[in-house]
Amino acid sequence: MSDQTFESSAPRSNAAEFTVSEISNALKRTVEDTFGHVRVRGEISGYRGPHSSGHAYFGLKDDKAKIDAVVWRTTMQRLKFKPEEGMEVIATGKLTTYPGKSSYQIVIDNLEPAGAGALMALLEERKKRLAAEGLFDRERKRPLPYMPRVIGVVTSPTGSVIRDIIHRIKDRFPLHVLVWPVRVQGETAGPEAAAAVAGFNMLSDGGAIPRPDVLIVARGGGSLEDLWGFNDEALARTVAASGIPVISAVGHETDWTLIDYAADVRAPTPTGAAEFAVPVKAELEATLASLSARLKACMSRGFDRRRQALRAAARALPSPDQLLALPRRRFDEATSRLGRALEVSTERKRARLSAARLTPAMLERRLAEAKRQAERDFKRAQTALFAILRERRGKFDRSASRLNPDPLVRRQRQATERVGDLARRGDQALALLLERSRTRLAHADRLLATLKLSDQSILDRGYALVIDADGKLIKRAAEVAQGAELTLKFADGTAQATGGALRLKSTRPAAKPKDPGSQGSLF
Repeated sequence: MSDQTFESSAPRSNAAEFTVSEISNALKRTVEDTFGHVRVRGEISGYRGPHSSGHAYFGLKDDKAKIDAVVWRTTMQRLKFKPEEGMEVIATGKLTTYPGKSSYQIVIDNLEPAGAGALMALLEERKKRLAAEGLFDRERKRPLPYMPRVIGVVTSPTGSVIRDIIHRIKDRFPLHVLVWPVRVQGETAGPEAAAAVAGFNMLSDGGAIPRPDVLIVARGGGSLEDLWGFNDEALARTVAASGIPVISAVGHETDWTLIDYAADVRAPTPTGAAEFAVPVKAELEATLASLSARLKACMSRGFDRRRQALRAAARALPSPDQLLALPRRRFDEATSRLGRALEVSTERKRARLSAARLTPAMLERRLAEAKRQAERDFKRAQTALFAILRERRGKFDRSASRLNPDPLVRRQRQATERVGDLARRGDQALALLLERSRTRLAHADRLLATLKLSDQSILDRGYALVIDADGKLIKRAAEVAQGAELTLKFADGTAQATGGALRLKSTRPAAKPKDPGSQGSLF
C-alpha cells in the first residue's frame, strides 16, 4: 500500500492546531487576567540578595508547595525592610508566566512581614547571636566625656528630632554640633546610619572637620516596622566597634532596638540623649563660683592660721640684738687689742733683725765653712766605702778557697753503692718470698686434693650421681619412682635412665659397737 493511500485512509481531527508560542501566550494572558492582584503568605526560600541588576529572585513556600517570586529594582528600593532567608512574609503582586521555562511566578509589588511575631523572632535570633559574641557586654562600654567639645548627631536633617537635640544642647551648654544626614526609615536606614558612624570615626583630630567627642544616633518613635532599620546587624557591629562613645536615642522609652544594646549609653528619648551628652552650663558656673568662694575662704583661713603661728614663734625667739651682743663685744675687745699687738710684734722683729747684723762677709764665711765640712764628710764616706769593699772581697776569697767538689763526688759514689746493695737485697728477698708462697700453695693444693669432698673428685674415683627430672639429687633408692626419668652423671658426661621396680637391700655394713676407750679417726 502506498503512502498516499495510507494518508487518505487516516481519520482527520477537528481540533485547532496551536504553536508553542501561542499556547504560552494564551496561558500568560489567562493567568494574568485571573490573578491580576493577589496576596500570598509564605516563607522566603533561596534568597541571595539583589542581583547585579538590582532585581531579587527567590521563592515563597509553605509546607506543601513553592512558587517563584521576583522583585524588580524599583520595588526593592521602596521596601521598608530587607528580606532575609527563612522570613515569613506577605507578598502583594500579580501572577505571570515565564514562557522560556513553562513556569509561573509572582511579580511582587509590596512585601511586608507576616506579623510582629516573625520580626520579633528574627530580632531575638540576632540579639542572641550578637550577645554570644560579646558585643553587648557591660565591660566593653565606655563612659561618656564630661565636657565634650564637639557632638556628632546621626539622624534625619528634616525631622523634629534634630531640632529637639540642638535646642536642648543650646539651653544646657551651647557647643559645636555636627549633623550627618541619613534616612531613618526604610531598607537603607541601617546601612546609612552605619556609614555615618564609621565616617565620624574616620575623622582625625585637628582636621578641617573636627572629630566629635560623642555620637548620638537618634530617631523618633514608631512601629516595629518603622524602627526595623536600627535592628540592622551591620549597624550594631559598627556601633560596638566605634572608637567614639555612642548614645542611642531611637524611639520612645518603651522602644528597644539592637543599637540600644550595642551603644555605650541608651537614652529614652532624643532629648534625653542631649541631656546625657552635655551638662548644664548654669549649674557648672554656679558650682564653680561656689567652689571658688570656698577656695578663697580656705586660703584666707590658712594664711591667718600661719600668720598667727609665725607671730607666736617670733615672740618665743630672742631678738637679733640679744643674739649678737656677746659676739659683738668679743669683736670690739679683739679690735682694741689688735693694734697694740701689731706694734709690739713689729718692734720685736726689728730688734731681732738688728741683733743678727747680716753682712756679705759673714755669709761668705758661713758658706766656706759649710763647703769644708761637706768635703770632709765626702772623704770620710769614700774611705769607709773602700774599707767595706776590701773586707767583702777577703770574705769572698776565703769562701772560694774552702769550696771543693771532691766531697760531693765521694758522697754521690757512696749513695750509688748503697742503692745498688739495697736493690740486690730486695731482689733476693722477693725471690725468697715467692718461693715460700709457691711451696705453701703446692702444699695446700695437695691437701685439698686429699681432703676435697666435691662431686668431681668422687666421680673421678668411679662413682655416679643420680638426678631426677627436677634436677634434685637422689640419695636413697626409696626416692626412685616407677618409670621416673633419671639422669646419671659420670666423671666424663651424663646418661639417661628410667626407674624400674626396686628391691630394697641395704648395702651398708652393720655398725660395730663403739669402744668407749678408743678415739675416732678422721679417715
